[in-house]
Amino acid sequence: MTNDAVLLESRTLRASVAGRTEALDKVKVLGVLPDGLHVTTRMVAAYFEVGVEAVKSLVKDHRDELEANGYRLLTGPALRSFKDLCGLDPRARSVGIFSRRTVLNVAMLLRDSVVARQVRAYLLDAERRSRPQPVDNPIGVHVDIDLGALDERIARIGEESASRVIGRTIVPMLNHLIRASGEQRRELIGIREDLERVKRTLRGREFAGAVADAAGRQEFADRVAGLCRRDGCAVTGAGGPGADLVGRTADGRRLVVRCRRFAPHRTVRSGEVRRFARTARTEHRAEAALFVTTSGFTPPALDLAARHGVTAVHRALLEAWSAGAVPQVLRRRPVPARPDAPGAAPVPGASGPARTSPQSASLKPTCEATNPSRP
Repeated sequence: MTNDAVLLESRTLRASVAGRTEALDKVKVLGVLPDGLHVTTRMVAAYFEVGVEAVKSLVKDHRDELEANGYRLLTGPALRSFKDLCGLDPRARSVGIFSRRTVLNVAMLLRDSVVARQVRAYLLDAERRSRPQPVDNPIGVHVDIDLGALDERIARIGEESASRVIGRTIVPMLNHLIRASGEQRRELIGIREDLERVKRTLRGREFAGAVADAAGRQEFADRVAGLCRRDGCAVTGAGGPGADLVGRTADGRRLVVRCRRFAPHRTVRSGEVRRFARTARTEHRAEAALFVTTSGFTPPALDLAARHGVTAVHRALLEAWSAGAVPQVLRRRPVPARPDAPGAAPVPGASGPARTSPQSASLKPTCEATNPSRP
């Protein structure tokens, strides 16, 4: 019977069983790096339950044989790539890595390890079982075959093949997907944000279309009032001549709204804007004024609205408003600091708080409207 010492002394015998790496997992589970193929010196020492220096000394004495079975000492660029792949200590200047075949080679060389002796015992037993046995089988004598043992051996071979496929193919592929997941996640987030923008735009156009297609002037005004209330305004429909909605913005400023439902080919002219600006200023002392239409404005009408502090909301702006955007004129304004408050900078040449006429300061331009359909 072949004994344990023969493996320790005979390199030829070690080479003959170097491919039986399944012996490692039969004795004890061998943990591997994230690449699924290699282990470090420290991991080899932990598997055989010996010190790291014992493994290093063995490598020094049998380096040629171990390198023939897959041992490598990584330095430089190869080490940097391997660190990134397996998450090793970035401060390490060199790392020795062992394949499963190399670990089996260590088991056949390491004397003072209980685990190594168990691995050698399994190898010798498997090698003995695999030898052909003499058979005394005269012709005509039935031979019994142990089908159970044969099935067990076939199942073991299948498990070993699956383990090799997982370790050499699936695990590296998953590691690659993990590394690529960060970039893919950013791309997916960007796509999702683009889809959200498209959805908001389509929702706004759909709502604006519903507003524009309202049955009559009053229904259109009611829908615009709903947009104002959504943004915190308190409005009513009792606007009186020249105005359809009156009320207060979210921060308390007087608000007047004119609603004109026109066909897409018709535009609001400067005369209508002038009349509305005069009504908003003189009749309502408005501090915020909106002229909302389902069509567009002529260039002179836009210029006039800007000069008189009227926010001109044409169909494109109405779509954006319907999609959730808040017109600048309806947003809360920051409360200005009092000149006599602690820490406030003194105003040169001012003896008290500046006073401004409501008529001259109530209607300041809040956005520069763009006409989507110029005549």
